[in-house]
Amino acid sequence: MAYTTINKSSDYFNTKLYTGGSGNTAHTGVGFQPDLVWIKERTRVRNHAWFDAIRGARYWIGSNSNGAQDYNSGAYLVSLDSDGFTTTDTDVVGKNGLTYASWNWKAGTTGSGTTGGSGTAKAYSYSVNTTAGFSIVKYVGNGTAGHTIPHQLGVKPNLIIVKRLDAAENWNTYDSVNGATKYLILDETSAVGTSSGRWNNTEPTSSVFTLGNSGNVNANNSEHIAYCFTSINGYSKIGGYTGNGNADGAFIYTGFKPAFVLVKITSGSSDWILQDTKRSTFNVSNTVLYPNDSSSEDVNTIYNLDILSNGFKTRTTHNRLNGSGSTYIYMAFAEAPLVGTNNVPATAR
Repeated sequence: MAYTTINKSSDYFNTKLYTGGSGNTAHTGVGFQPDLVWIKERTRVRNHAWFDAIRGARYWIGSNSNGAQDYNSGAYLVSLDSDGFTTTDTDVVGKNGLTYASWNWKAGTTGSGTTGGSGTAKAYSYSVNTTAGFSIVKYVGNGTAGHTIPHQLGVKPNLIIVKRLDAAENWNTYDSVNGATKYLILDETSAVGTSSGRWNNTEPTSSVFTLGNSGNVNANNSEHIAYCFTSINGYSKIGGYTGNGNADGAFIYTGFKPAFVLVKITSGSSDWILQDTKRSTFNVSNTVLYPNDSSSEDVNTIYNLDILSNGFKTRTTHNRLNGSGSTYIYMAFAEAPLVGTNNVPATAR
């Protein structure tokens, strides 16, 4: 049984669907003040937009692009609010009458310090929620292999996503399934790659993650942002699975009913696949967006999943989710725990 200290998952993660309004429009109902907001317009070709409390609400980066951070004082997010966020009447986040999906995470405890390891120590700042296993860290690179960045989680991260902010560099990811000799790129379709330049062939510890000398993650005197996640029993799960190529597909146990599922094939080249239970409200779930691509929402049987009380099950033979012998990583967040500390079980869909 996956017992958890988090009985209400939506206190820390929530999907919010909304329609853009005229002028500045507040979107409430998130349930908390978000520290990371990821937004995608659903019906048109538009960039994904990521905002966080460390960089400030008006600064955005797009997971479908390697472009530098953008700032626009008259557009995009106006503010991060106590129960959501406020958008302007612009295509990326809030055009009047257009529909949007947003995924929101709570961090909260802030601080700053200096980095360690090899090379010159540099400044970093952070926002962290150890209960939910999530931190945001903005740091300055030093260009030296062995540079260590405190992540503040208190346990080893299972997923780290890094983006350089001042230049066009890919979004690089570490995951605990493939390990520190490997990396995936969030803004591309490519299979898992091998490089010591990203993570210095060094596994993260309970206190720091280690960088190589790649300009993607450790450019000298450049700012980078890192989003760090660790699996929390009954609330979140980062892991891997192997496909079986059968329509009665692989079952992936998470220990909770997922509200959000992100999947990427690692043994081959294909899109990152994002599903959630707000856009697809019943089984079979097959309404997807692609974090690496600006295209509109897609509904297709090749993405068939059953969202269950204790995990998810692939219902497709397609290689994007369930190719025979293909390997995948996933990240999932709970709609409801299988069993919380109050011993209330979740129900199936």
